[in-house]
Amino acid sequence: MTDTPSVPAGLAPRILSADEAAALAQRHELMQIGVRPPLATYVRDIWRKRNFIWTLASSQAYAAHQKYLLGQVWAVLNPLLLVASYYVIFGLLLNTRRGTENYLGFLTIGIFLFSFIASSMTSGAKAITSNIGLVRSLRFPRAVLPISVALTQLIHTLPALGVLLLLMIVTGEPLQLEWLMLPVAIVLLFLNVLGITFFLARIVEISRDIGNLIPVVTRLLRYISGVFFSIDSYADHPVVHAIMAYQPVALPLTIMREALLSEFPITPSTWFAALAWALFLPTAGFLFFWRAEARYGRAS
Repeated sequence: MTDTPSVPAGLAPRILSADEAAALAQRHELMQIGVRPPLATYVRDIWRKRNFIWTLASSQAYAAHQKYLLGQVWAVLNPLLLVASYYVIFGLLLNTRRGTENYLGFLTIGIFLFSFIASSMTSGAKAITSNIGLVRSLRFPRAVLPISVALTQLIHTLPALGVLLLLMIVTGEPLQLEWLMLPVAIVLLFLNVLGITFFLARIVEISRDIGNLIPVVTRLLRYISGVFFSIDSYADHPVVHAIMAYQPVALPLTIMREALLSEFPITPSTWFAALAWALFLPTAGFLFFWRAEARYGRAS
């Protein structure tokens, strides 16, 4: 029987304490599984995934209509068909044109933008639940999923926005300096939608039954957000008017109309209100979503 050779005292391995092990893991950016990461670390991790987010969003946007014969044409054709049908119903039959001179332009802006909002809400609500396999098999910041959903819908809507500008000219709108505010309006709209998507993604992950209410909510918003009619002309009660005009779905429609339609001048208070929502919703929504980071994929 041979003796085990002794190890010199100076070379003997030393067992790390819990604090030392934690410090070593933090130094090498290792993260404990099933624990919500610090906010700053979480944000940095999302930034590192920015190329993945863009690739995921752009590929999903491109693939949305690939199975159809007309392909990407449907990204423009669908909202145009909606405009035509709603113009007949609301513009001609119900005559909701009160307060608008260029009703076709007014309606087109409402339909195009609300289609983006509604599709983002519907897809964003399922950002976690529809990707549960990915969530359970890979470690990455889950906020990547609702961000990619909102970005997918924006990319999908960009061709329609190009057609929107053409329709403004066709309907008689003059080229004016206010059109330069169009990119600002799009950014504010996107931030609003992103914030709403964060909220819905976590809420539906908690209870999938709530997902069945999303179509009801979008249908309600369609009729109280001034998509088909001017809120200023139909909402007489000051409290009702304020609620309808300054809620975060109606405001992006209003500022877009102020940017593109000459009959609606730029109103600073409206734009500041839209900016306030665009700052509050994504910030509050992101924090709300991040607080449940450790549970995604567990209770689903």
